Amino acid sequence: MRAQGKHSRSHARPLVRRALVAGTGGVALVLPLIGAATATAAPQQAPAVVRAAAPVTYSVVAGDTLSKIATEHAVSGGWKKLYEDNKQVVGADPGLIRPGLKLTVGAKAPAAERADRSARTTATPAVAQGAAAGALPAVAPAAAPKTYTNDLDGWIKEALDIMAKNGIPGSYDGIHRNVMRESSGNPLAINNWDSNAVAGTPSKGLLQVIDPTFQAYHVAGTSLDSYDPVANIVAACNYAADRYGSIDNVNGPY
Repeated sequence: MRAQGKHSRSHARPLVRRALVAGTGGVALVLPLIGAATATAAPQQAPAVVRAAAPVTYSVVAGDTLSKIATEHAVSGGWKKLYEDNKQVVGADPGLIRPGLKLTVGAKAPAAERADRSARTTATPAVAQGAAAGALPAVAPAAAPKTYTNDLDGWIKEALDIMAKNGIPGSYDGIHRNVMRESSGNPLAINNWDSNAVAGTPSKGLLQVIDPTFQAYHVAGTSLDSYDPVANIVAACNYAADRYGSIDNVNGPY
């Protein structure tokens, strides 16, 4: 049963302008009258949805720097933002990125993408300063090769470095002491009077080594000339290590 009272919605009527005559002391005023009508409001336009660009994965190539990559991909915040997003992948030094490294551009890289950085070279202070200024070198400069003086001091030091690489024991003092006793520091010294000389194998060089001993205990990478001061020291120390445990244990003819 329909309920009593008027509950139905009135139909929309068009906007009607009517003339209303109002009395104002005999003067008729014609006033517009807006008829009752239901106006339909214009639908509001939905706000545009801005979608962020999906992050991309970039593979580092030779010559790349974070600054260069950030510029090419228009990264907001520059290389610092790119580094912050990929810090777990790049590591502690933003100045050293190796080819093949995967960087996420546009979002923070997940911890699972952490790369192996065991072979990365530690940056020098100059590299760190360059990173702070925005100039990021791809590689650290190589160390200059070690040099030695062309004298007894330099010969002994070079020989000691070669001995260390080959596991041959000996000290600077032990070598110097035996050199001074055997040759007085003369790399061209030769003994032509003892039993070795009589047998046709005179002792030669700083540590007075006969040719058969030099050849037997010669260390690869040194000169094959027994008069060469470094080769002579290394071969003699190699022989002394085999015979006496170390050149340091030799205090007389050996």
